[in-house]
Amino acid sequence: MNGAELVLKCLKREGVDTLFGYPGGAVIPLYDALYDYRDEFFHIRTSHEQGLVHAADGYARSTGKTGVCITTSGPGATNAITGIATAYMDSTPMVIICGQVMTSMLGKDSFQEIDITGIALSVTKHNYLLRSTREIAPTIKEAFKIAQSGRKGPVLIDIPKNLFTSDIDFDPFEDTALFDIDKKSFEFEKEDETQFNKTLAESLDLIKLSKRPVIYAGGGIKACNGEKELTEFAEKFDIPVVNTLMGLGNIDRKHPLSLGLMGMHGFKEANFAISRADLIIAVGTRFSDRGTGRCSAFAASAKIIHIEVDRSEISKNINIDKALIGSSKEILGLLNKMADADSSYSHKSWIDEIHSYKQADSVAEDEFHPKNILNLANKILEKNKKTIIVTDVGQHQMWTAQHWKFDEGRNFLTSGGLGTMGFGMGAAIGAAVGSPQKQTVLITGDGSFKMNMNELPTLSQYNIPVLILLFNNHTLGMVRQWQKMFSNKRYSETDIEYNIDYIKLANACGIPAAAADSLEGLEQLLKSYNNTKPMFIQCDINKDYDVFPIVPPNDVLENLICG
Repeated sequence: MNGAELVLKCLKREGVDTLFGYPGGAVIPLYDALYDYRDEFFHIRTSHEQGLVHAADGYARSTGKTGVCITTSGPGATNAITGIATAYMDSTPMVIICGQVMTSMLGKDSFQEIDITGIALSVTKHNYLLRSTREIAPTIKEAFKIAQSGRKGPVLIDIPKNLFTSDIDFDPFEDTALFDIDKKSFEFEKEDETQFNKTLAESLDLIKLSKRPVIYAGGGIKACNGEKELTEFAEKFDIPVVNTLMGLGNIDRKHPLSLGLMGMHGFKEANFAISRADLIIAVGTRFSDRGTGRCSAFAASAKIIHIEVDRSEISKNINIDKALIGSSKEILGLLNKMADADSSYSHKSWIDEIHSYKQADSVAEDEFHPKNILNLANKILEKNKKTIIVTDVGQHQMWTAQHWKFDEGRNFLTSGGLGTMGFGMGAAIGAAVGSPQKQTVLITGDGSFKMNMNELPTLSQYNIPVLILLFNNHTLGMVRQWQKMFSNKRYSETDIEYNIDYIKLANACGIPAAAADSLEGLEQLLKSYNNTKPMFIQCDINKDYDVFPIVPPNDVLENLICG
C-alpha cells in the first residue's frame, strides 16, 4: 500500500467512520485513496475549512468520540486555525490531518507551504511533522491516544504530499516495534496514593462539616461522562449545584438542586450562593474569569476543594485549599462510596436561603422576547425527541444558557473559552451527523450567522436535519449592549444597517424557511418541524433587548445589574 491508503487503514483501526474535509493539492493522493473507501467512511465536504473543523468539534462534543478532519496545505491549514483554537480552549478531542508540500520542498517558501505545526503549537495538545511513511501508523495511533487522554484536546499531523504517494514495503501493523506507544502513558501524573487518600479523607471531612456548601460544576464532568456521579454526589450530601457555561447539562436543570448558570450572566441566586458559601467543591473547571468575576473576591469566605484532571489548573486563577487530581467521574465515585450510609446530610435552610435571592420575572408572558421564544421552543421540541442545542456566540448564547432546560451533558454545544462567532453552523452539522438519534437545533444571532452562513449549502447538499433559529435584531447585540452600558451609548460599528433577506438566502440553498414575529406564529412553525431535513426560522426581535443579569467585567459576583 502507499501512505495515503495507510492513513485510511489507520483511521479505520481507530474506529473512525466519519470524516470532515476539503480537498486541495497537497491531499489529492489521500482523496484518491479515499475513492476506494467510499463505503467505509462518510465524508462531508464543507464550504470552508473553518466550518469543517467546527463540524469535527461538534461531532466530538456530541458523541464523545475523537473528531477527524482533513485540510490541505497553506491556506487550507491556516483557515483551520480558529476551529483548532476553539477545540483547544474547550478541551475537545480531535485529530487534524494536514497535507504539506513534499519533504524536498520544505523550508523553501514553496507554493502553499506554511509552517502549520509552528503556527498551531500554542493551540494543539501536540502536533507532528512527519518525515517518512514509516512514521504514519505509530503517529496516528499516538495522536488518538493523546487526544483522548487526561485533559482532552486537538492533535495535528502534518503529512508531506510525497509520503502519501510513497509505497511501503513492510506491514506496519505487524511491526510491533512501531507501537511502543502502548507502553507509554499520556495520563497526567497522579498523586502518590498515600497522599491522595489523605487529601480525599480531608476533603470528605470538609464536606461533612460545611454548613453552606456549593458544587461548582464545569465542562470536565462531561468530558469523562461523570454526570451520574455528580448527581449522586449532590443528592447524597444535599448540596446545590451551580454550572459554568461549559458545564450546563451535567445535572438536569429541572433537578431541585440545580441552580443553573453562574458568573457574568449567571442567575442572582447562583452568584449569591457562590459568594456566601463556606465550601466550594469545584469539579472539572478551570475558574474562568467569566465565571469568577474579580478573582480576589471570589468565594472569599469559603474553603475550596478542586477536583480536576489537569494539574496545571490548580491554583492558577483561584487559590484552593485541597486538590484532587484525576478524573472527575472516578473521584466523585470515591466520595460517593465514602459517604456515611447511616447519615442523613441536609442543607435545607441553606438551600431555602439561596432560593430567597431569586428575582421576580420581568418579562411579560406574551412578549416576543428571547426568554419566551426559548421556553416555547424547549417545550415543543422536547416533546419529539432529545435535543442537542448548538449556539454561536453573543446575546443569544447567554439567553440560551440561562433559559434552556438542559438535561444531559452532551446536549449543549457552544464555544466557551475562545468565544468563536461562526462556531454554530459547523458544530451543528457535526452534531447532527454524529447523533442522528437526537434532533439538532442551532440557535444563532444575525452577527454570528453571517460569519459562516456559507455552510447553508452543506446542510442542503447532505440533507442534514438541523433546525436553525435565528435571533435577528439587526445588530451585534452583545457588543452593542456593552457600548450601551459601559461606553455611554456610543454605538460604534455595531448596528447592521443593511438588510439581508435570510429567508430568500435559505430558500436559494434549498432549505425551507419562514419568519416569525409572535409566539403564536413561532409555535405553528416549530410544530411543523419533523427532523427529516434542515429548516430555517427567523425570529425578529427588538435590538434593545439586553441580557440580564450581568456582572460588570472584573467586578464581584454579587454586584449584578439586573435590568
